[in-house]
Amino acid sequence: MKVVVIGGGPAGMMAAIRAAKEGNSVILLEKNQSLGRKLLITGKGRCNITSSLEMSEFIHNTPGNGRFLFSVFEQFTNQDIIQMLKKNGLEVKQERGNRVFPVTDKAQSVLDCFVKELKENHVLIKTNADVAQIDVKTENMERKVASISLKSNGEKIGADKVILATGGKSYPKTGSNGEGYKMAQDLGHTIITPRASIVPLEADRKLCQNLQGLSLKNVKITLKNIESNQKIYDDFGEMLFTHFGVSGPTILSSSAHLLRVKNVEELLEKGKIKLLIDLKPALRCEELDLRVRRDFEEVKNKEFKNSLDKLLPKKMIETVIELSNIKPNKKVNEITKAERLKLVDLLKSFKVTITGFRPIEEAIVTAGGVSTKEINPKTMESKLVKGLHFAGEIIDVDSYTGGFNLQIAYSTGFVAGGNHV
Repeated sequence: MKVVVIGGGPAGMMAAIRAAKEGNSVILLEKNQSLGRKLLITGKGRCNITSSLEMSEFIHNTPGNGRFLFSVFEQFTNQDIIQMLKKNGLEVKQERGNRVFPVTDKAQSVLDCFVKELKENHVLIKTNADVAQIDVKTENMERKVASISLKSNGEKIGADKVILATGGKSYPKTGSNGEGYKMAQDLGHTIITPRASIVPLEADRKLCQNLQGLSLKNVKITLKNIESNQKIYDDFGEMLFTHFGVSGPTILSSSAHLLRVKNVEELLEKGKIKLLIDLKPALRCEELDLRVRRDFEEVKNKEFKNSLDKLLPKKMIETVIELSNIKPNKKVNEITKAERLKLVDLLKSFKVTITGFRPIEEAIVTAGGVSTKEINPKTMESKLVKGLHFAGEIIDVDSYTGGFNLQIAYSTGFVAGGNHV
């Protein structure tokens, strides 16, 4: 069988490897000059390969149609990708949050293993190959893939099976610009509107610019809809203030939940989405009040503006003073109980108004894509066109950070590349 894989990211490479191992003649088409450009920037260039959690937990960490992936996660697991890398000489290590990285701390090492597998299994790799469309034929009232047409020279490549693994719309400079959606749509597939997921959030510009560059570790964040008084998401870990708003692991994960809130754009416009930061999550309010009183006792003759060095990062002090409404020059021993309790409340619930999402081009992953209702979850084959399969981010599935989205790529690619009876 002649198999053509469109897209040389992790999903496409895995699909090509599997298809070749099944005894097929495989061509891998990549529009860029080289394979795996997006893979090389994952995990800040270190490549968070996967997570060490049980595979059942991967579904829980996939807010975007996680149950659809039940079968593919059974067929190709986190242990399977780790074993594939080890077979090619690359050891892995586990870090906090169950994140798995190569011991080299280089994404290039992971890509090298994939390329080695492709070559060993005699996959024909064609780079600078930009696909215009997938051609179909009708046999016995059934639509089947027939060939691929290239943009550059109009060349047609015959195919018994086509695997579409062109990615979503995030990081378009890596070649992932959403053009695969059009190919699928032209064949009759429904495209769920692509949206940014795992993306930084825009927030109160003045506040965030004052705190720009400040990284907070071991804080608890809660994203809340204050109109309905409903919690959208909470998490513990690290976040970062930027010139446009907030970012960092906890914020990125929160965005996947925020985008699924009903009428979210309207709520953001009205200022009804608040980020609450607990700067001292290890202490209850009463315990934090005792801590503040002890600190104040040590500096009781100082001015308030010079009393918070032990309590807060230096970059945050001026902002907290302003929000506390306690006069900066007020002597610490003159601060009232009500003022002190308001300060404690501020430290336990530092509020930031969220105003929007950063552009989809800055997202780590895309929510939306080819509707899962039109894909066989056991084979990744289209229910509309025989021989057409999907793999990776082009499908309407998305997970949190932590290696889950890459595992989706491997698992869907592995299954799409299989010979299914």
